[in-house]
Amino acid sequence: MPHAGGETLRRLCVYNGGFLRQQRLRRILKLAGWRVSLGLPRGDDHVGVWGQSPYAKRGEAVAARCGAPLLRVEDGFLRSLHPGRDGEPPIGLLLDRAGVHFDARVPSDLETLLLTHPLDDHALLERARGAIARMRQGHLTKYAAVDPTLPAPEPGYVLVIDQTAGDASVIASGADRNRFREMLYWAREEHPGKRILLRCHPETQAGHRKGHFRKGDCGGPVSMHSDPVSPWALLEGAVAVYTVSSQMGFEAILAGHRPRVFGTPFYAGWGLSDDEAPITRRQRRLTRTQLFAAAMILYPTWYDPCRDRLCPLEDVLAQLEAQTRAWREDRHGWVATGMRLWKRKHLQRFFGGVQPVRFARNAPEARAMADVDPASGKTPPRLMAWATTAEDAQAVRVEDGFLRSRGLGAELTPPLSLVCDPMGIYYDPTRASTLERLIADSPLLRPDALLRAERLAARLVADGLTKYNLAGALPPLPDGHRILVPGQVEDDASIRLGSPQMTSNAALLQRVRAENPGAVILWKPHPDVLAGLRPGAVEHPGQWADLTVNGDMAALLGQVHEVWTMTSLTGFEALLRGAAVTTLGAPFYAGWGLTRDLGPVPARRLHGPRPSLAGLVHATLIAYPRYRDPLTGLPCPVEVVADRLAAGPLRSSPGNRTLSKLQGLLASRAGLWRR
Repeated sequence: MPHAGGETLRRLCVYNGGFLRQQRLRRILKLAGWRVSLGLPRGDDHVGVWGQSPYAKRGEAVAARCGAPLLRVEDGFLRSLHPGRDGEPPIGLLLDRAGVHFDARVPSDLETLLLTHPLDDHALLERARGAIARMRQGHLTKYAAVDPTLPAPEPGYVLVIDQTAGDASVIASGADRNRFREMLYWAREEHPGKRILLRCHPETQAGHRKGHFRKGDCGGPVSMHSDPVSPWALLEGAVAVYTVSSQMGFEAILAGHRPRVFGTPFYAGWGLSDDEAPITRRQRRLTRTQLFAAAMILYPTWYDPCRDRLCPLEDVLAQLEAQTRAWREDRHGWVATGMRLWKRKHLQRFFGGVQPVRFARNAPEARAMADVDPASGKTPPRLMAWATTAEDAQAVRVEDGFLRSRGLGAELTPPLSLVCDPMGIYYDPTRASTLERLIADSPLLRPDALLRAERLAARLVADGLTKYNLAGALPPLPDGHRILVPGQVEDDASIRLGSPQMTSNAALLQRVRAENPGAVILWKPHPDVLAGLRPGAVEHPGQWADLTVNGDMAALLGQVHEVWTMTSLTGFEALLRGAAVTTLGAPFYAGWGLTRDLGPVPARRLHGPRPSLAGLVHATLIAYPRYRDPLTGLPCPVEVVADRLAAGPLRSSPGNRTLSKLQGLLASRAGLWRR
């Protein structure tokens, strides 16, 4: 039976119901070339078992009786937001034919990799360095539902890591509660007078399984720590780390520690830890980058849940970044104001994954709904408002993103991206915004982040993607030096706030012709204006423009030399395609040295290191917006949305299309429907 890659699937005989119940597990195995099946193995069939779980003995017995090879399956070192016992599927698996990574009694495929692979490829090690930095920056860990905003304990403590009772890696290390108490003893003995934090396991915090430490182990300088603080933040403040076999010991190595290890995990024995139980066959000395490259890039089988395919580690990091951002921002809930009725369903899908978004009629009602009794210990929900209607200075402002849809917002096409800005909003240069801060900080981006931005920009250009992705053939364009002038909606907030000296499309056209008498000027009316939904029509544009064009914006940008604009996003899209851009207002991309600016650009943008185009792209399209995959409903990275937009139309519902036509009829009384 061929699978997605065209190869014949190998039969994997299983005797654990989890393989049959868990759809994601079966899907990853299938993509990796395995067909989960019942029955006895024959021929080159394998027997699949889950690590060294209690049910693994069934499969081991069958494999021994039939002479069939084993495939041991385990969760990847990055798994999900929450533990599997909460019902969340894994984002990757460890498939090992030799053993299991946490049991040093028998060499595993991972140990063999670490012993024999050269691990000297420059590109591989650069990927590893970038991924380590990305995990630290994004606070990504095996169960990533941690809150980086929670205050970590005062630095200077010794971190002793607990694990769940009965954990297979603890058993494989020959450890028990006495071993954990011995570890605590040595932590106290070797660091007299230091505070000692006993870090609880996430499954213990969630009430699924007990740990090894008890309340009686605390007292004096020793205390339990169970808050969902990021492990990376805890490691940052620790002076020493003690573990039996926890994955957090691996993360401690990545964070620069040399942990004291009382078990036999995969990361012990390579010269990066102090080991109480040395593993004699592990004599090779590795760097932390080499250890990471083998354990996180070469060994696991990673899965992209949006595109339903196996993928490299970088795609998993991007997916987890999107999911953790959504969880961290939404976990306490939202109260929203200024949201039109048709948008509420889509906002619920974007922001209501943890708790439903509640909608208020105005800012005072929103504040009342968000009020929480301080004695309850609960964190109040956050306030959000559509940016153009925001009344409360404390509210996070929400707007459409820059890769929005196939179709206009004014036609009620649902967005694939939204931006959330607690500082201001990107189109308002009168105050700083989060996007402005991201652009200003972009010269500090790592090489891997800039490379991602460069690849994204190239992808958008190659696939002809823009904000609305409207189709339409272009007429033959006159020869000469072509300048595109994109029309805008004249009552748009970006004009009112960002272009006070140039406020009409007619005045813009007149200025462009006056300063470029010999150029071929192409006038492109805004789609909302053409549709009769918003103001901004120009009577007799031919007195300044050589040609009025409509149709595919991406194709048009590929045929022009310059763009002149007040504040249109077209200027940013032109920069991606190598065209020169002149601004008459102060759009978010102006003032950074990438455009010629004739408008009132804020002085704060004119100082400091100059962003590159890749830095601008990273800030604008990767770091600033949130994206939602319309097919799976998951928060997703920008690359998934680019895939969806490139694949074809994503139509709005018939009801929304009917409503958009009605609002067109009422365009002259827009206040009735734009609420």
